[in-house]
Amino acid sequence: MESAGYATLSRQSGLMSELRVVANNIANAATTGYRQQGLVFSEFVVDLPRQSSLSMARAQVRDTAFMQGVLSQTGGQFDFAIEGDGFFMVETPSGNRLTRAGSFSPDAAGDLVTAQGHRVLDAGGAPLFVPPDARSFDVGADGTISADGRLLGQLGVYSPADPGTLIREGGVLFRAEGEVEPAIEARVLQGFLEGSNVNAIEQMARLVEVQRAYELGQSFLDAEDKRIREAVKALMR
Repeated sequence: MESAGYATLSRQSGLMSELRVVANNIANAATTGYRQQGLVFSEFVVDLPRQSSLSMARAQVRDTAFMQGVLSQTGGQFDFAIEGDGFFMVETPSGNRLTRAGSFSPDAAGDLVTAQGHRVLDAGGAPLFVPPDARSFDVGADGTISADGRLLGQLGVYSPADPGTLIREGGVLFRAEGEVEPAIEARVLQGFLEGSNVNAIEQMARLVEVQRAYELGQSFLDAEDKRIREAVKALMR
C-alpha cells in the first residue's frame, strides 16, 4: 500500500473512534451529571528516506467538557446539585471518586449512597449517616446537613487542583490523578439535579459530519484497492 493509503487508514481509525465518542454523548444526553466528551486529533509526521514525509492522523486523547449542565428541580430531599465548579466525592471499591450526579438515598444501614450503592462522603472524607427516624432532612448552600434541626455534618464538595488530571471511569465517575481540595465558591442545591451538559443537536450534527467523512475515506480506500488489484492482474498476464 502506498503512503496515501496508510494516511487514509490512520484517518479512518481516528474517525471511527470519534464516532464512538459522539454516539456515547448522544446516548447520555439525558444522564444526570454526565459530562460531554470530545476527541483531540494530532498529526504524526514521519520522514522517509528518499521520499516525501508521511503525515499520519492520531486520535487518542479524550477531552471532557466541564461546563454547567441544566439544573432541574425535583423536590427530592436527597437530590442535590452543585452550582459552580466542584464535585461530590463517593467511596467505591476502587477508591474515592468524584461525580456531579447527586441523586442519593439512604441505604439499609442509614448511609447516604448513590444509585450504584457507593457511599457519599462528607467534607472530612467520612461516610454520611442519615438517622432512619429523621422526619426532615435539610442541606444548606454550604453543604451543612441537619435532620430534625440537629446538625449531622457537611456534604463534601471537592475541586481538583487541575481539572485536566481527571480520568473518566464509567459514565459519571472521575478519578483524580492530582490533588483535590474543598470547593470554596460552589453552592449545594437541595431538591435539584444537574442534567447532562451534552448539546444533543450539536452532537447529532457532528455525528452526520463524521459519518460522511468516514464514507469519503472508505470510498478512496475502495478505489485504491481496485486499482492495486487491476495492476496485479495486469502484471500476471
